Amino acid sequence: MRALGLMSGTSIDGVDAALIETDGELSVTPGPSLAVPYTPEERAVLRKALEVSKSWAAGEPMPEAVAEAERLLTLAHAQAVRALLKQAGLTPADIDVIGFHGQTVLHQPASRRTVQIGMGAELARLTGIDVVNDFRSADVAAGGHGAPLVPLYHQALVKSLGIKESVAVINIGGVGNVTYVGNDGLLIAFDTGPGNALIDDWAHRHTDIPVDKDGALAEAGEVDVDALEKLMDNPFFDLTPPKSLDRFSFSPDPVDHLSPQDGAATLTAFTVEAIARGLAHIPGMPTRFIVCGGGRHNPTLMKMLSRRLQGGVLPAEDVGWRGDDIEAEAFAYLAVRSLKGLPLSLPTTTGVPEPMPGGVLNKATKS
Repeated sequence: MRALGLMSGTSIDGVDAALIETDGELSVTPGPSLAVPYTPEERAVLRKALEVSKSWAAGEPMPEAVAEAERLLTLAHAQAVRALLKQAGLTPADIDVIGFHGQTVLHQPASRRTVQIGMGAELARLTGIDVVNDFRSADVAAGGHGAPLVPLYHQALVKSLGIKESVAVINIGGVGNVTYVGNDGLLIAFDTGPGNALIDDWAHRHTDIPVDKDGALAEAGEVDVDALEKLMDNPFFDLTPPKSLDRFSFSPDPVDHLSPQDGAATLTAFTVEAIARGLAHIPGMPTRFIVCGGGRHNPTLMKMLSRRLQGGVLPAEDVGWRGDDIEAEAFAYLAVRSLKGLPLSLPTTTGVPEPMPGGVLNKATKS
């Protein structure tokens, strides 16, 4: 099937859109892709929705700020679909399904609650293509963490490489997570800790730029060991996987007294140390670490990570993957799995009691 995946991650930097052809199992052929950055105004609306959602109690109606963000987000995704189809020279009739992740504004799996805003039925109407969305709710309702959901796609990609040894795929988005693909078929995945979110927020606060571009701010600073120890003093790191996080699970308070440069260096080291601590939970240390997500564009972070893991750290492109597109590709892949009734998550990836299908199909009205 030809599927189009859409992803708006915890970094809220824009919409990633990617086409793949897949059977939802081992066959994956990537197609065209693009990224559509959010405007500063769109980013502000989404940030407000994230803030408001912190106090959105279960059972309460959707706050207006969140509803406004959901409408804006859906329109932005529809525009991304149109742009990708135009770039690829395709029509809606050429696409079997859209996988629409939406934007996570609230993730409380311990309370069996997760919210990804995005109007699936409206996106199907706007694009004229069937849409699968709401990928996480069934998993969380069954007692799983609902995250991470990309590991089955990571496994398909790793198997396509023909690598015989075990591999760790590290994704550094707003939150960090790792997928362990064992050479014996074992698949383990979990969130490791912060990814780019704390670094982005710190850079935005001190420079008015929403990212630490090229890791320059961190590169100019020094890691404050005491602040790093306080950041790492969190019970999350000792929890046995599967486990997952919200974008706001960690406070940057321990670095508040530092200079912009030293704070950025310390938060970057925090992301790296959290990943390293997480790898203690997998069986045996892989010799190869494939890094996906926006964090691989930060040379300071990548240098710290390679040093901490003693080498073997490769950006996704070094193995022929498109590192910026993997999550969007993954939701295209998961949409096909959803249509086929195949599991989207496993006990070893989200902690769900049994392999769990999911997703909600929104049929487009065909003219």
